[in-house]
Formats: sequence, structure tokens, C-alpha cells
Amino acid sequence: MSKEKVLLAYSGGLDTSCILKWLLEQDYEVICFMADVGQTEDFAAAREKALKIGAADVVVKDMKDFFVEKFVWPAVQMGLIYEDRYLLGTSLARPCISKGLMDVAVQRGCSYISHGATGKGNDQIRFELSCYALNPTIRVIAPWRMETFCQRFQGRSDLLEYAKRSNIPVSATTKAPWSMDANIMHISYESGILEDPSVAAPEELYQLTQSPTRAPDTPTVAEIVFKAGLPVRVTELVSGRTMERPVDILAFLNKAGGEHGVGRIDIVENRYIGLKSRGVYETPGVTVLHCAHRDLEIYCLDREVLRVKKYLADRMADYVYNGYWYAPEAEYVRKCILESQKHVSGKVVVEMFKGHVMVTSRESMHSLYNQELASMEVHGNFSPYSSTGFIEINAVRLREHHRVFGTANMTKHFSRTESDMKLI
Repeated sequence: MSKEKVLLAYSGGLDTSCILKWLLEQDYEVICFMADVGQTEDFAAAREKALKIGAADVVVKDMKDFFVEKFVWPAVQMGLIYEDRYLLGTSLARPCISKGLMDVAVQRGCSYISHGATGKGNDQIRFELSCYALNPTIRVIAPWRMETFCQRFQGRSDLLEYAKRSNIPVSATTKAPWSMDANIMHISYESGILEDPSVAAPEELYQLTQSPTRAPDTPTVAEIVFKAGLPVRVTELVSGRTMERPVDILAFLNKAGGEHGVGRIDIVENRYIGLKSRGVYETPGVTVLHCAHRDLEIYCLDREVLRVKKYLADRMADYVYNGYWYAPEAEYVRKCILESQKHVSGKVVVEMFKGHVMVTSRESMHSLYNQELASMEVHGNFSPYSSTGFIEINAVRLREHHRVFGTANMTKHFSRTESDMKLI
């Protein structure tokens, strides 16, 4: 009787290497899957390691272009940012990897998938919801949520001992006191010393960006061209170098932004599972794109459309963060947001300098900005006398409030005593 097949999302690290061996002990045939989404990884060494442990095969799939074009670029177009700070680099990679995982699972006839995500994190939710949406019949083996596995392995020390007994190769280098997840869009860091939010992340943690204090004294200036909200061309204005392929645009902006320390954030965020976590992120290229896109969007969109679109983008950011990329509500909201982007076309000039990205100019054939109407030098088609009636109408409710309750004195709510000023 043939063994049941498991497709393991494999990284080559300690956890998934031990999980690979453990699955083999449970009498499964295991195929390992690795998605290349732009992380710095020795895929050949990881493949050799998995085969040595006992994997039936290792599938490495290049998904960099797919990731950027189908996930990162739409996120820029929609203006997605979670809790006003996190640009969703890891969250976007998970449904991309899940698509590759499910494709290979079908091709290889795997009844199960397995992963090394922990029971406290977001990734278990993102992977599994994405996989179930793509293939409802797939079954999942999540060792870090299984009582037998967790009783046997409490943590890293138990895994190291198991690896030693099982002749699993373990890196001889000292493990960094934090965990890291990287792709072509960003690098995220969490756990270890970062679990204490009062402790600043050490400078040696950062890999994509250098400290703004060490950034060049000359800014990098680039022109970014958008079509229907999507970046289609970037030109470095000093050299004239131009990029049009999405992966090339992102690589250039990652390098240029990273040299100036753009895109570093250190935050505490709300995980979907209900607890708060501290994360440090480097997202230089998409930070630049997000800034440029937002500026062009405000330039082109009607005020009320912009506000509705922002509300929908906030909802979509929640869907992506929580693992619902392939959910019907996400599809619906995505289509609504895309309708708002049909006129967001034009070019934006940005300046990257010492930790900051600043828009210095913008142009668009679809802008609602009317220079003559906005000018303080001429009246144009605007009648200043009409403003009197506008103010009168808007003052009606304020006068009525005063008639009944008196002035809404906001200042009294912000008075502070000496005790108020003490830190708690």
C-alpha cells in the first residue's frame, strides 16, 4: 500500500528540517516545496539538505515576478497599509506562496500540506485560509498545533537535540537573537530580544537599509510614472537610468531607498488571533511607491471618492493581513478600489534623503487641480461672494448649539494639572 503524500512548505531551517524528519517517522512520503519570492537563500544547499534527510523530492519555484506583479503591485495600486504603518510585505507573500504550494500539491498528488508556522502567529492563518480557498479538499498537518509534537518539542533546544540524534545538518553559525522573514518587497524581524517593546532594535539587525545618519549627503531623485494606479516606469533623474519591469523598478527603489534609510518602522501591531506583537520592518522601495501613489491619487481623485476609497483600502488591508486575499469580500472590495484608479495616471518626482521620501512635483492629464481656480492672483470662475452664503449655512448648526448649550469650549478638556503630567 502506497504512503500518503505530504507537501511540506520547507525553508531549510531548523524547524522545517525537523518537521520533515518527524513526518517521515509518521510514515508519510514527503515532498518539499520552496518558493523563491526574492529572499536571500541557498536553494541548492537547502535542496541537498532535504534530500539527505529523506525527502522524496524538492520543488523550488521561482515566483519573484508573480509575487511583484500579482500581489505587490496591486497592493500599491490599492494603497494598502495596515494600521497606518505596515505595508504588508509578509502578508502579501503568504497567498502568493500558497498558490505555488497548491499548484504543486495537485501536480504531485499530495493529500496533505504541512508547514512550520507557530500556533500564536498570523502565518498559520494566512497559509491555511489561502490553501482552503484554493483547494477546499486539502488537509493540513500543523505540527506546532499538535499535542504529540508539542509535548515532544518544547522549543529550539529540543529541536537541536533531535537534529543531532537524527543526523540533521545544523548551521554552525550563532543564531541571531531574533527571527527574520525576507522577500523582494521587505524584511521583517520579530521575537527574541524584540519581544520587549522597551528595547530598541540594534543597528546590526537591519539588512535592507542603512541608518539615516550614515546616508549620503546628496539626495536621490527619481521620476515615477503611474498608469491606472500601477507603477509602469521609474527614471533616476541624475543618471537617466530607466526601469520598466516591475521587479527592476522594485530592485532599484529598494537600493536607492535603502541607501537613504527609507522605509524603516518599529511597531507594535494587532495580530488577527487577538494578541499584540512587536515587529521591525524594512520596506524601502514600496514606501517610496506608496508615497508617490498617494500624492498622485489626491491630485487626481474627487474628494469624496478619495475618502470612500481610503475606507475600502483600510478594509482591504485588514483582509490581507488576516489571510483573506482569496475571500469573496476581498475580491469585491478590490474591484471597487480598481474603479477609483482608472484616472490615477501621471508622473511624480520624489526625493529620497536621510530617512525621508518627499514628493517634489507631480503631473497628470487627469488631475482635478485647476490652477486658475486655485490661484490667489485671479478670481477666475470662482465667485468669492458665494463664500459668504457657504459660511452662513455651515454656521447655522453652530449657532443653534450655542443657543441651547453655549460655546463648545474645547480648551477646558485639554487643561492639565501637575499630576496629569507625571508618567504612569
